[in-house]
Amino acid sequence: MTEIVSVINLIKAYPGFQLKNVTFSIEPGRIMGFIGRNGAGKTTTMKSMLNLVHPDRGEIRFFGLDIRQHEFEIKQRLSFISGGVDYYAQIKLDKISAVYRRFYSSWDESLYRDYLLRFGLDPQKRIKELSQGMAIKFALALGLSHHAELLILDEPTSGLDPISRDELLTIFEELVDKEGATVFFSTHITSDLDKCADDVTYIQDGKIVASMGREALVDSWRVVEGRTDELSDELRGRLTGFHERRGEFSGLLLKEDLAKAGGFRVSEADLEAIMVYSERTATNEKPAL
Repeated sequence: MTEIVSVINLIKAYPGFQLKNVTFSIEPGRIMGFIGRNGAGKTTTMKSMLNLVHPDRGEIRFFGLDIRQHEFEIKQRLSFISGGVDYYAQIKLDKISAVYRRFYSSWDESLYRDYLLRFGLDPQKRIKELSQGMAIKFALALGLSHHAELLILDEPTSGLDPISRDELLTIFEELVDKEGATVFFSTHITSDLDKCADDVTYIQDGKIVASMGREALVDSWRVVEGRTDELSDELRGRLTGFHERRGEFSGLLLKEDLAKAGGFRVSEADLEAIMVYSERTATNEKPAL
């Protein structure tokens, strides 16, 4: 199966920050979540992939084509939507779409009207009259109306209320399941990925630390908890993100090492736990007691 996105050894350096040989791939017909704390490199990676900023080194392919040699062709087949959707506040939706459609030879006006109806968008409304959730839906209507095969979204659910977030995730699932699209979106709201993501790529300080199926990633870890005075040095050394509070400890343990957990409490991990404990280890943070 041809990978729909392939990023190989991507490097982009700024003063004080660098993408470090970022490598991952996305298979068609999947939803991949891109996670990492603020400043980890999610937006820089996405913009570098799309040639919106110029990477210093690396190979980026969409649909098997190099972005540097086939940028126009590639961008006809995908849509990039930023969570900070921003249009001139006074302009009407139909005025925006009239400009937008000129850039896409495959623009489908009938499909665009269907999305407006589905999302409850009035084409005569002005941007300033839309809520943040409706503005995201309008951006989706534009992005999907030229039959985009790939959606790349930067923090699309940030700032949305839980109901609007859930609606957006349902749209992603329908696009993949019914229309065969592929979705790649960054977020720090890991519970959204627990609901819909097939795969997860995790970036930490400009470096990819995991890129795999979500279920496999979550299943590979367990949360271990218990009394600190009963904890052996051996087990403590195996814990990721060791945290102590009021005589109790917690940490992540690889599933393969569960036999060493003894009689301590063990529970399943989720993406939030994996991210929180991993970041504690990476930054050597000592939470306040």
